Amino acid sequence: MYTVTGQSISSEPAIGTIRFYRHIKNIIKDAVAADTQAELARYRHAYRMCMEQLEHLYQTTSTQLSSTEADIFEMHRMLLADNRFGPAVENAIIQQSKTAEYAVYSVGQNLWEQFVGMEDPYLRARAADIQDVMNRLLFALSGKKESALDHITEPFILMAEDLSPSETVQLHSDRLLGFVTRQGSPFSHTAILARTMGIPALINIDINEDWDGHLAIIDSEKQCLIIDPDETLIRDYQAKVYSEQKKREALLAIRDYPAVTRDGREVKLYANINTPLEISAAADCGAEGIGLFRSEFLYLNVHEYPDEEMQYQIYRDVIAAAPRGHIVIRTLDLGADKKSPYLALEPEDNPALGYRAIRICLRQPDLFKVQLRALLRAAAHGTLHIMFPMIISVTEVLRAKELLAECRQELADKKIPCGEPVVGIMIETPAAALDADRLAEEVDFFSIGTNDLAQYTLALDRNNAQLHTFYDPHHPALIRLIGMTVEAAHRHHIPVCICGESGADLTLTKTFVSMGIDALSVAPNALLPLKKTIRSL
Repeated sequence: MYTVTGQSISSEPAIGTIRFYRHIKNIIKDAVAADTQAELARYRHAYRMCMEQLEHLYQTTSTQLSSTEADIFEMHRMLLADNRFGPAVENAIIQQSKTAEYAVYSVGQNLWEQFVGMEDPYLRARAADIQDVMNRLLFALSGKKESALDHITEPFILMAEDLSPSETVQLHSDRLLGFVTRQGSPFSHTAILARTMGIPALINIDINEDWDGHLAIIDSEKQCLIIDPDETLIRDYQAKVYSEQKKREALLAIRDYPAVTRDGREVKLYANINTPLEISAAADCGAEGIGLFRSEFLYLNVHEYPDEEMQYQIYRDVIAAAPRGHIVIRTLDLGADKKSPYLALEPEDNPALGYRAIRICLRQPDLFKVQLRALLRAAAHGTLHIMFPMIISVTEVLRAKELLAECRQELADKKIPCGEPVVGIMIETPAAALDADRLAEEVDFFSIGTNDLAQYTLALDRNNAQLHTFYDPHHPALIRLIGMTVEAAHRHHIPVCICGESGADLTLTKTFVSMGIDALSVAPNALLPLKKTIRSL
Protein backbone atom coordinates (compact mmCIF):
# COMPACT_ATOMS: atom_id res chain seq x y z
CA MET A 1 0.00 0.00 0.00
CA TYR A 2 1.30 3.45 -0.89
CA THR A 3 -0.03 6.97 -1.42
CA VAL A 4 0.55 9.67 -4.05
CA THR A 5 -0.68 13.23 -3.73
CA GLY A 6 -2.39 15.44 -6.28
CA GLN A 7 -5.07 18.14 -6.46
CA SER A 8 -8.77 17.51 -5.83
CA ILE A 9 -11.33 19.09 -8.14
CA SER A 10 -14.32 17.60 -6.32
CA SER A 11 -15.07 16.68 -2.73
CA GLU A 12 -16.37 13.11 -3.10
CA PRO A 13 -14.36 9.95 -2.24
CA ALA A 14 -14.24 6.82 -4.42
CA ILE A 15 -12.93 3.26 -4.22
CA GLY A 16 -12.51 0.88 -7.16
CA THR A 17 -10.23 -0.77 -9.71
CA ILE A 18 -7.95 1.42 -11.82
CA ARG A 19 -8.32 1.18 -15.58
CA PHE A 20 -5.61 3.00 -17.53
CA TYR A 21 -7.03 4.81 -20.54
CA ARG A 22 -4.71 5.01 -23.51
CA HIS A 23 -5.74 7.65 -26.02
CA ILE A 24 -6.02 6.40 -29.59
CA LYS A 25 -2.86 7.39 -31.43
CA ASN A 26 -3.49 9.26 -34.65
CA ILE A 27 -0.85 8.67 -37.29
CA ILE A 28 0.18 11.89 -39.01
CA LYS A 29 0.81 11.12 -42.68
CA ASP A 30 3.56 12.66 -44.77
CA ALA A 31 3.38 16.44 -44.67
CA VAL A 32 3.32 16.94 -48.43
CA ALA A 33 -0.01 16.22 -50.15
CA ALA A 34 -0.01 14.40 -53.50
CA ASP A 35 -3.46 15.80 -54.33
CA THR A 36 -4.45 18.97 -52.46
CA GLN A 37 -8.04 18.88 -53.70
CA ALA A 38 -8.47 15.31 -52.44
CA GLU A 39 -6.98 16.32 -49.07
CA LEU A 40 -9.28 19.32 -48.90
CA ALA A 41 -12.29 17.06 -49.58
CA ARG A 42 -11.14 14.64 -46.86
CA TYR A 43 -10.77 17.49 -44.38
CA ARG A 44 -14.19 18.95 -45.20
CA HIS A 45 -15.81 15.52 -44.81
CA ALA A 46 -14.13 15.10 -41.39
CA TYR A 47 -15.15 18.64 -40.48
CA ARG A 48 -18.82 17.88 -41.21
CA MET A 49 -18.61 14.64 -39.22
CA CYS A 50 -17.17 16.50 -36.22
CA MET A 51 -19.82 19.19 -36.40
CA GLU A 52 -22.51 16.48 -36.37
CA GLN A 53 -20.83 14.70 -33.44
CA LEU A 54 -20.62 17.91 -31.44
CA GLU A 55 -24.27 18.65 -32.16
CA HIS A 56 -25.13 15.15 -30.89
CA LEU A 57 -23.00 15.69 -27.77
CA TYR A 58 -24.72 19.03 -27.23
CA GLN A 59 -28.17 17.44 -27.40
CA THR A 60 -27.15 14.47 -25.20
CA THR A 61 -25.55 16.69 -22.57
CA SER A 62 -28.55 19.03 -22.58
CA THR A 63 -30.79 16.05 -21.79
CA GLN A 64 -28.56 14.30 -19.26
CA LEU A 65 -27.17 17.38 -17.50
CA SER A 66 -28.30 20.82 -18.65
CA SER A 67 -27.91 23.34 -21.45
CA THR A 68 -25.18 25.16 -19.54
CA GLU A 69 -22.87 22.11 -19.52
CA ALA A 70 -23.86 21.43 -23.14
CA ASP A 71 -22.56 24.89 -24.07
CA ILE A 72 -19.04 23.44 -23.82
CA PHE A 73 -19.69 21.55 -27.06
CA GLU A 74 -21.26 24.57 -28.71
CA MET A 75 -18.03 26.37 -27.89
CA HIS A 76 -16.10 23.50 -29.55
CA ARG A 77 -18.23 23.95 -32.68
CA MET A 78 -17.38 27.65 -32.66
CA LEU A 79 -13.69 26.85 -32.21
CA LEU A 80 -13.80 24.43 -35.13
CA ALA A 81 -15.20 27.20 -37.35
CA ASP A 82 -12.97 29.92 -35.90
CA ASN A 83 -10.68 31.74 -38.35
CA ARG A 84 -7.68 30.67 -36.30
CA PHE A 85 -8.55 27.01 -36.80
CA GLY A 86 -10.82 25.82 -39.67
CA PRO A 87 -9.80 28.34 -42.36
CA ALA A 88 -6.17 28.07 -41.21
CA VAL A 89 -6.27 24.31 -41.81
CA GLU A 90 -7.72 24.77 -45.30
CA ASN A 91 -5.06 27.36 -46.05
CA ALA A 92 -2.31 24.93 -44.98
CA ILE A 93 -3.74 22.30 -47.34
CA ILE A 94 -4.26 24.57 -50.36
CA GLN A 95 -1.44 27.11 -50.08
CA GLN A 96 1.22 24.92 -48.45
CA SER A 97 0.25 21.54 -50.04
CA LYS A 98 -0.02 19.78 -46.66
CA THR A 99 -1.96 16.60 -45.94
CA ALA A 100 -5.21 17.03 -44.03
CA GLU A 101 -3.80 15.29 -40.94
CA TYR A 102 -0.62 17.36 -40.92
CA ALA A 103 -2.55 20.60 -41.47
CA VAL A 104 -4.94 19.84 -38.58
CA TYR A 105 -2.09 18.81 -36.30
CA SER A 106 0.17 21.77 -37.10
CA VAL A 107 -2.58 24.39 -36.77
CA GLY A 108 -4.00 22.76 -33.63
CA GLN A 109 -0.59 22.32 -32.02
CA ASN A 110 0.33 25.95 -32.71
CA LEU A 111 -2.89 27.18 -31.09
CA TRP A 112 -2.41 24.76 -28.18
CA GLU A 113 1.12 26.06 -27.55
CA GLN A 114 -0.14 29.66 -27.52
CA PHE A 115 -2.72 28.88 -24.84
CA VAL A 116 -0.68 26.50 -22.72
CA GLY A 117 2.06 29.13 -22.46
CA MET A 118 -0.23 31.81 -21.04
CA GLU A 119 0.24 32.95 -17.45
CA ASP A 120 -3.43 33.08 -16.55
CA PRO A 121 -4.63 29.64 -15.32
CA TYR A 122 -8.11 30.00 -16.82
CA LEU A 123 -6.78 30.87 -20.28
CA ARG A 124 -4.17 28.11 -19.98
CA ALA A 125 -6.97 25.63 -19.24
CA ARG A 126 -8.58 26.40 -22.61
CA ALA A 127 -5.66 24.54 -24.25
CA ALA A 128 -7.50 21.30 -23.35
CA ASP A 129 -10.46 22.40 -25.49
CA ILE A 130 -8.18 23.03 -28.47
CA GLN A 131 -6.61 19.59 -27.95
CA ASP A 132 -10.08 18.03 -27.83
CA VAL A 133 -11.14 19.60 -31.13
CA MET A 134 -7.84 18.69 -32.83
CA ASN A 135 -8.03 15.05 -31.66
CA ARG A 136 -11.66 14.80 -32.78
CA LEU A 137 -10.69 15.89 -36.31
CA LEU A 138 -7.70 13.56 -36.43
CA PHE A 139 -9.86 10.66 -35.26
CA ALA A 140 -12.42 11.43 -37.98
CA LEU A 141 -9.66 11.55 -40.59
CA SER A 142 -8.35 8.16 -39.40
CA GLY A 143 -11.57 6.44 -40.49
CA LYS A 144 -11.95 4.64 -37.14
CA LYS A 145 -15.53 4.06 -35.95
CA GLU A 146 -15.09 3.58 -32.21
CA SER A 147 -13.10 4.98 -29.33
CA ALA A 148 -11.00 3.09 -26.80
CA LEU A 149 -13.59 4.23 -24.26
CA ASP A 150 -16.12 1.86 -25.83
CA HIS A 151 -14.20 -1.16 -24.54
CA ILE A 152 -14.46 -0.20 -20.85
CA THR A 153 -17.59 -1.85 -19.47
CA GLU A 154 -17.15 -2.52 -15.71
CA PRO A 155 -17.23 0.06 -12.87
CA PHE A 156 -13.76 1.59 -12.54
CA ILE A 157 -11.54 4.51 -11.60
CA LEU A 158 -10.17 5.91 -14.84
CA MET A 159 -6.52 6.91 -15.02
CA ALA A 160 -5.15 8.87 -17.97
CA GLU A 161 -2.63 11.49 -18.98
CA ASP A 162 -5.56 13.89 -19.37
CA LEU A 163 -9.25 13.84 -20.25
CA SER A 164 -11.11 16.09 -22.64
CA PRO A 165 -14.64 17.37 -21.99
CA SER A 166 -15.92 15.06 -24.74
CA GLU A 167 -14.36 12.01 -23.11
CA THR A 168 -15.67 13.01 -19.68
CA VAL A 169 -19.25 13.25 -20.94
CA GLN A 170 -18.99 9.99 -22.90
CA LEU A 171 -17.71 8.18 -19.80
CA HIS A 172 -20.37 9.63 -17.51
CA SER A 173 -22.44 6.69 -16.26
CA ASP A 174 -22.70 4.35 -13.31
CA ARG A 175 -19.50 2.68 -14.58
CA LEU A 176 -17.26 5.65 -13.84
CA LEU A 177 -16.42 5.80 -10.11
CA GLY A 178 -13.87 8.61 -10.51
CA PHE A 179 -10.85 9.66 -12.54
CA VAL A 180 -7.20 10.49 -11.96
CA THR A 181 -5.00 12.37 -14.45
CA ARG A 182 -1.40 13.48 -14.68
CA GLN A 183 -2.39 16.78 -16.27
CA GLY A 184 -5.35 19.09 -15.79
CA SER A 185 -6.52 22.35 -14.28
CA PRO A 186 -9.25 23.20 -11.76
CA PHE A 187 -10.38 25.85 -14.28
CA SER A 188 -10.76 23.43 -17.21
CA HIS A 189 -14.11 22.46 -18.69
CA THR A 190 -13.33 18.87 -17.69
CA ALA A 191 -13.05 20.00 -14.05
CA ILE A 192 -16.29 21.98 -14.31
CA LEU A 193 -18.08 18.93 -15.72
CA ALA A 194 -16.62 16.67 -13.02
CA ARG A 195 -17.87 18.97 -10.27
CA THR A 196 -21.26 19.32 -11.91
CA MET A 197 -21.65 15.56 -12.37
CA GLY A 198 -20.33 14.80 -8.88
CA ILE A 199 -17.44 12.67 -10.18
CA PRO A 200 -14.58 12.20 -7.66
CA ALA A 201 -11.42 13.39 -9.40
CA LEU A 202 -7.74 14.08 -8.79
CA ILE A 203 -5.45 15.93 -11.18
CA ASN A 204 -1.68 16.53 -11.27
CA ILE A 205 -0.99 12.99 -10.04
CA ASP A 206 2.31 11.35 -10.98
CA ILE A 207 0.51 8.39 -12.54
CA ASN A 208 1.99 4.98 -13.33
CA GLU A 209 0.62 2.73 -16.09
CA ASP A 210 1.55 -0.32 -14.00
CA TRP A 211 -1.32 0.57 -11.61
CA ASP A 212 -3.80 -0.70 -14.22
CA GLY A 213 -5.97 -3.39 -12.57
CA HIS A 214 -5.01 -2.43 -9.01
CA LEU A 215 -7.52 -1.41 -6.36
CA ALA A 216 -7.29 2.26 -5.36
CA ILE A 217 -8.96 4.89 -3.22
CA ILE A 218 -9.50 8.52 -4.21
CA ASP A 219 -9.35 10.54 -1.01
CA SER A 220 -10.57 13.96 -2.16
CA GLU A 221 -10.35 15.43 1.33
CA LYS A 222 -6.65 14.59 1.71
CA GLN A 223 -6.05 15.13 -2.03
CA CYS A 224 -4.36 11.79 -2.56
CA LEU A 225 -4.64 8.43 -4.27
CA ILE A 226 -4.08 5.28 -2.21
CA ILE A 227 -2.98 2.26 -4.27
CA ASP A 228 -3.47 -1.30 -2.98
CA PRO A 229 -5.09 -0.31 0.33
CA ASP A 230 -5.24 -2.98 3.05
CA GLU A 231 -8.49 -4.60 4.17
CA THR A 232 -8.93 -2.32 7.16
CA LEU A 233 -8.57 0.82 5.06
CA ILE A 234 -10.91 -0.59 2.41
CA ARG A 235 -13.62 -1.17 5.03
CA ASP A 236 -13.04 2.32 6.44
CA TYR A 237 -13.43 3.96 3.04
CA GLN A 238 -16.41 1.85 2.05
CA ALA A 239 -18.07 3.08 5.23
CA LYS A 240 -17.00 6.63 4.40
CA VAL A 241 -18.44 6.43 0.86
CA TYR A 242 -21.71 5.08 2.26
CA SER A 243 -21.75 7.80 4.91
CA GLU A 244 -21.11 10.52 2.30
CA GLN A 245 -23.98 9.19 0.18
CA LYS A 246 -26.31 9.33 3.16
CA LYS A 247 -25.15 12.85 4.01
CA ARG A 248 -25.81 14.00 0.44
CA GLU A 249 -29.26 12.45 0.51
CA ALA A 250 -30.01 14.15 3.82
CA LEU A 251 -28.75 17.50 2.50
CA LEU A 252 -30.79 17.19 -0.68
CA ALA A 253 -33.86 16.77 1.51
CA ILE A 254 -33.43 20.37 2.72
CA ARG A 255 -32.48 21.82 -0.67
CA ASP A 256 -35.76 23.65 -1.17
CA TYR A 257 -36.11 24.80 2.44
CA PRO A 258 -35.17 28.38 3.39
CA ALA A 259 -31.97 29.04 5.33
CA VAL A 260 -33.69 30.13 8.56
CA THR A 261 -32.31 29.85 12.09
CA ARG A 262 -34.41 28.25 14.80
CA ASP A 263 -35.35 31.69 16.12
CA GLY A 264 -36.58 32.83 12.67
CA ARG A 265 -33.57 34.73 11.29
CA GLU A 266 -33.38 34.21 7.50
CA VAL A 267 -30.16 34.38 5.50
CA LYS A 268 -30.25 34.33 1.69
CA LEU A 269 -27.89 31.77 0.16
CA TYR A 270 -26.44 32.55 -3.25
CA ALA A 271 -23.79 30.91 -5.45
CA ASN A 272 -20.48 32.20 -6.78
CA ILE A 273 -19.75 31.24 -10.39
CA ASN A 274 -17.01 31.88 -12.93
CA THR A 275 -18.89 30.96 -16.11
CA PRO A 276 -22.50 30.47 -17.23
CA LEU A 277 -21.73 26.74 -17.29
CA GLU A 278 -22.00 26.63 -13.49
CA ILE A 279 -25.51 28.05 -13.13
CA SER A 280 -27.23 24.67 -13.30
CA ALA A 281 -24.97 23.28 -10.55
CA ALA A 282 -25.94 26.26 -8.39
CA ALA A 283 -29.64 25.65 -9.00
CA ASP A 284 -29.27 21.94 -8.26
CA CYS A 285 -27.76 22.83 -4.88
CA GLY A 286 -30.67 25.08 -3.95
CA ALA A 287 -29.09 28.48 -4.63
CA GLU A 288 -31.54 31.36 -4.24
CA GLY A 289 -29.66 33.27 -6.91
CA ILE A 290 -26.18 34.05 -8.18
CA GLY A 291 -24.43 36.30 -5.68
CA LEU A 292 -21.24 36.69 -7.69
CA PHE A 293 -20.72 36.19 -11.40
CA ARG A 294 -17.06 36.92 -12.10
CA SER A 295 -17.43 38.57 -15.50
CA GLU A 296 -13.67 38.78 -16.06
CA PHE A 297 -13.59 35.13 -17.09
CA LEU A 298 -15.43 36.14 -20.26
CA TYR A 299 -12.42 38.33 -21.03
CA LEU A 300 -9.85 35.69 -20.13
CA ASN A 301 -11.28 33.14 -22.55
CA VAL A 302 -10.62 35.10 -25.75
CA HIS A 303 -7.73 36.74 -27.58
CA GLU A 304 -9.68 39.90 -28.39
CA TYR A 305 -11.76 42.13 -26.17
CA PRO A 306 -15.34 40.77 -26.25
CA ASP A 307 -17.55 43.26 -28.05
CA GLU A 308 -20.75 44.76 -26.70
CA GLU A 309 -23.06 42.41 -28.59
CA MET A 310 -21.29 39.29 -27.37
CA GLN A 311 -21.35 40.49 -23.77
CA TYR A 312 -24.98 41.57 -24.01
CA GLN A 313 -26.07 38.14 -25.19
CA ILE A 314 -24.17 36.38 -22.39
CA TYR A 315 -25.50 38.71 -19.68
CA ARG A 316 -29.04 38.42 -21.05
CA ASP A 317 -28.81 34.62 -20.99
CA VAL A 318 -27.45 34.42 -17.44
CA ILE A 319 -30.22 36.72 -16.20
CA ALA A 320 -32.75 34.32 -17.72
CA ALA A 321 -31.00 31.25 -16.26
CA ALA A 322 -30.27 32.57 -12.76
CA PRO A 323 -32.19 30.84 -9.95
CA ARG A 324 -35.18 32.96 -8.88
CA GLY A 325 -34.02 35.63 -11.33
CA HIS A 326 -31.40 36.98 -8.91
CA ILE A 327 -27.91 37.64 -10.26
CA VAL A 328 -25.06 39.92 -9.26
CA ILE A 329 -22.48 40.55 -11.98
CA ARG A 330 -19.14 41.93 -10.87
CA THR A 331 -17.69 44.31 -13.42
CA LEU A 332 -14.30 43.72 -15.00
CA ASP A 333 -11.75 42.60 -12.36
CA LEU A 334 -8.59 42.04 -14.36
CA GLY A 335 -5.03 42.68 -13.25
CA ALA A 336 -2.96 41.13 -10.45
CA ASP A 337 -3.10 37.35 -11.12
CA LYS A 338 -5.74 37.69 -13.88
CA LYS A 339 -4.06 39.00 -17.01
CA SER A 340 -5.43 39.22 -20.52
CA PRO A 341 -3.22 39.43 -23.62
CA TYR A 342 -5.04 42.32 -25.29
CA LEU A 343 -4.70 44.63 -22.25
CA ALA A 344 -0.88 44.47 -22.42
CA LEU A 345 -0.48 45.24 -18.72
CA GLU A 346 3.06 46.12 -17.73
CA PRO A 347 4.88 43.99 -15.13
CA GLU A 348 4.51 45.31 -11.58
CA ASP A 349 6.55 44.77 -8.44
CA ASN A 350 3.35 44.51 -6.39
CA PRO A 351 0.53 43.47 -8.76
CA ALA A 352 -1.97 42.78 -5.94
CA LEU A 353 -1.53 46.43 -4.94
CA GLY A 354 -1.28 47.70 -8.47
CA TYR A 355 -3.20 48.45 -11.64
CA ARG A 356 -6.26 46.23 -11.40
CA ALA A 357 -10.07 46.03 -11.32
CA ILE A 358 -11.86 49.40 -11.05
CA ARG A 359 -8.55 51.21 -11.51
CA ILE A 360 -8.18 49.79 -15.02
CA CYS A 361 -11.82 50.57 -15.78
CA LEU A 362 -11.60 54.21 -14.68
CA ARG A 363 -8.29 54.75 -16.48
CA GLN A 364 -9.63 53.10 -19.65
CA PRO A 365 -13.26 54.29 -19.78
CA ASP A 366 -13.80 53.30 -23.43
CA LEU A 367 -13.08 49.68 -22.51
CA PHE A 368 -15.28 49.89 -19.40
CA LYS A 369 -18.19 51.48 -21.24
CA VAL A 370 -18.46 48.54 -23.63
CA GLN A 371 -19.25 46.34 -20.63
CA LEU A 372 -21.54 48.91 -19.02
CA ARG A 373 -23.63 49.29 -22.19
CA ALA A 374 -23.95 45.51 -22.49
CA LEU A 375 -25.05 45.29 -18.84
CA LEU A 376 -27.61 48.07 -19.26
CA ARG A 377 -29.08 46.37 -22.33
CA ALA A 378 -29.25 43.03 -20.52
CA ALA A 379 -30.98 44.70 -17.57
CA ALA A 380 -33.99 45.28 -19.83
CA HIS A 381 -34.63 41.52 -19.62
CA GLY A 382 -34.87 41.17 -15.85
CA THR A 383 -33.53 42.37 -12.51
CA LEU A 384 -29.77 42.80 -12.67
CA HIS A 385 -27.41 43.72 -9.85
CA ILE A 386 -23.98 45.01 -10.84
CA MET A 387 -21.12 45.76 -8.49
CA PHE A 388 -17.81 47.52 -8.81
CA PRO A 389 -14.72 45.77 -7.34
CA MET A 390 -11.69 47.07 -5.43
CA ILE A 391 -13.30 50.34 -4.33
CA ILE A 392 -11.33 52.51 -1.92
CA SER A 393 -13.14 55.85 -2.14
CA VAL A 394 -16.45 57.61 -2.77
CA THR A 395 -14.78 59.41 -5.70
CA GLU A 396 -14.34 56.09 -7.52
CA VAL A 397 -18.00 55.17 -7.00
CA LEU A 398 -19.21 58.54 -8.28
CA ARG A 399 -17.03 58.30 -11.39
CA ALA A 400 -18.22 54.75 -12.13
CA LYS A 401 -21.84 55.88 -11.77
CA GLU A 402 -21.15 58.82 -14.11
CA LEU A 403 -19.86 56.43 -16.76
CA LEU A 404 -22.96 54.27 -16.26
CA ALA A 405 -25.17 57.33 -16.79
CA GLU A 406 -23.24 58.27 -19.93
CA CYS A 407 -23.81 54.77 -21.33
CA ARG A 408 -27.51 54.95 -20.51
CA GLN A 409 -27.77 58.22 -22.45
CA GLU A 410 -25.82 56.80 -25.40
CA LEU A 411 -28.26 53.89 -25.62
CA ALA A 412 -31.26 56.21 -25.28
CA ASP A 413 -29.93 58.37 -28.12
CA LYS A 414 -29.85 55.29 -30.34
CA LYS A 415 -33.28 54.18 -29.06
CA ILE A 416 -31.81 50.93 -27.74
CA PRO A 417 -33.83 49.50 -24.82
CA CYS A 418 -32.03 49.30 -21.50
CA GLY A 419 -32.92 48.61 -17.90
CA GLU A 420 -32.04 50.10 -14.54
CA PRO A 421 -29.60 47.80 -12.73
CA VAL A 422 -29.24 47.77 -8.96
CA VAL A 423 -25.77 49.16 -8.21
CA GLY A 424 -23.48 47.96 -5.45
CA ILE A 425 -19.81 47.72 -4.56
CA MET A 426 -17.43 45.16 -3.15
CA ILE A 427 -15.96 45.86 0.25
CA GLU A 428 -12.57 44.21 -0.06
CA THR A 429 -10.15 46.87 1.15
CA PRO A 430 -9.74 48.20 4.70
CA ALA A 431 -10.28 51.69 3.24
CA ALA A 432 -13.74 50.74 2.02
CA ALA A 433 -14.67 49.05 5.30
CA LEU A 434 -13.55 52.06 7.33
CA ASP A 435 -15.44 54.46 5.04
CA ALA A 436 -18.49 52.23 4.69
CA ASP A 437 -20.92 54.86 6.04
CA ARG A 438 -20.14 57.33 3.26
CA LEU A 439 -20.03 54.63 0.59
CA ALA A 440 -23.42 53.29 1.68
CA GLU A 441 -24.98 56.65 0.79
CA GLU A 442 -24.05 56.10 -2.88
CA VAL A 443 -25.00 52.46 -3.55
CA ASP A 444 -27.84 49.97 -3.15
CA PHE A 445 -25.93 47.08 -1.58
CA PHE A 446 -22.55 45.88 -0.26
CA SER A 447 -20.82 42.59 -0.98
CA ILE A 448 -17.85 41.78 1.24
CA GLY A 449 -15.01 40.03 -0.59
CA THR A 450 -13.26 38.35 2.32
CA ASN A 451 -10.41 36.92 0.22
CA ASP A 452 -8.94 40.32 -0.65
CA LEU A 453 -10.11 41.97 2.56
CA ALA A 454 -8.09 39.38 4.50
CA GLN A 455 -5.12 39.82 2.17
CA TYR A 456 -4.98 43.56 2.61
CA THR A 457 -5.88 43.61 6.31
CA LEU A 458 -3.32 40.95 7.26
CA ALA A 459 -0.67 42.11 4.74
CA LEU A 460 -0.50 38.59 3.28
CA ASP A 461 -0.15 37.72 -0.40
CA ARG A 462 -2.86 35.07 -0.77
CA ASN A 463 -1.05 33.54 -3.77
CA ASN A 464 2.13 32.94 -1.77
CA ALA A 465 2.16 29.32 -0.59
CA GLN A 466 4.75 30.12 2.12
CA LEU A 467 2.26 32.38 3.92
CA HIS A 468 -0.70 30.01 4.20
CA THR A 469 0.14 29.14 7.82
CA PHE A 470 -0.10 32.84 8.72
CA TYR A 471 -3.53 33.29 7.16
CA ASP A 472 -6.25 33.56 9.81
CA PRO A 473 -9.85 34.13 8.68
CA HIS A 474 -10.80 34.47 12.37
CA HIS A 475 -8.36 37.33 13.01
CA PRO A 476 -10.06 39.88 15.32
CA ALA A 477 -9.15 42.79 13.03
CA LEU A 478 -10.78 41.12 10.03
CA ILE A 479 -13.92 40.18 11.96
CA ARG A 480 -14.14 43.73 13.30
CA LEU A 481 -13.93 45.24 9.79
CA ILE A 482 -16.70 42.91 8.59
CA GLY A 483 -18.85 43.84 11.59
CA MET A 484 -18.29 47.56 10.97
CA THR A 485 -19.33 47.14 7.35
CA VAL A 486 -22.54 45.32 8.28
CA GLU A 487 -23.45 47.98 10.84
CA ALA A 488 -22.82 50.80 8.34
CA ALA A 489 -24.90 49.07 5.66
CA HIS A 490 -27.85 48.60 7.99
CA ARG A 491 -27.67 52.16 9.24
CA HIS A 492 -28.30 53.19 5.65
CA HIS A 493 -30.89 50.45 5.08
CA ILE A 494 -29.00 48.53 2.42
CA PRO A 495 -28.35 44.75 2.43
CA VAL A 496 -24.89 43.24 2.81
CA CYS A 497 -23.62 39.88 1.56
CA ILE A 498 -20.38 37.98 2.11
CA CYS A 499 -19.08 36.47 -1.11
CA GLY A 500 -15.55 35.34 -0.22
CA GLU A 501 -14.23 31.96 0.91
CA SER A 502 -15.01 32.78 4.55
CA GLY A 503 -18.70 32.66 3.67
CA ALA A 504 -18.42 28.87 3.33
CA ASP A 505 -16.40 28.47 6.55
CA LEU A 506 -18.88 26.76 8.88
CA THR A 507 -16.83 27.80 11.91
CA LEU A 508 -17.69 31.43 11.08
CA THR A 509 -21.36 30.98 10.16
CA LYS A 510 -22.67 31.68 13.64
CA THR A 511 -20.51 34.83 13.85
CA PHE A 512 -21.81 36.15 10.54
CA VAL A 513 -25.44 35.40 11.37
CA SER A 514 -25.13 37.11 14.76
CA MET A 515 -23.66 40.17 13.00
CA GLY A 516 -26.81 40.39 10.90
CA ILE A 517 -25.40 39.39 7.51
CA ASP A 518 -28.27 39.38 5.00
CA ALA A 519 -26.79 36.87 2.56
CA LEU A 520 -23.88 34.51 1.96
CA SER A 521 -22.63 33.68 -1.53
CA VAL A 522 -20.42 30.60 -1.86
CA ALA A 523 -19.36 27.86 -4.27
CA PRO A 524 -22.36 25.70 -5.28
CA ASN A 525 -21.11 22.59 -3.46
CA ALA A 526 -20.88 24.55 -0.19
CA LEU A 527 -24.53 25.67 -0.23
CA LEU A 528 -26.27 22.69 1.34
CA PRO A 529 -23.82 22.20 4.26
CA LEU A 530 -24.13 25.93 4.90
CA LYS A 531 -27.93 25.76 4.84
CA LYS A 532 -27.88 22.86 7.29
CA THR A 533 -25.64 24.81 9.67
CA ILE A 534 -27.83 27.92 9.54
CA ARG A 535 -30.98 25.90 10.19
CA SER A 536 -29.32 24.40 13.28
CA LEU A 537 -28.45 27.77 14.89
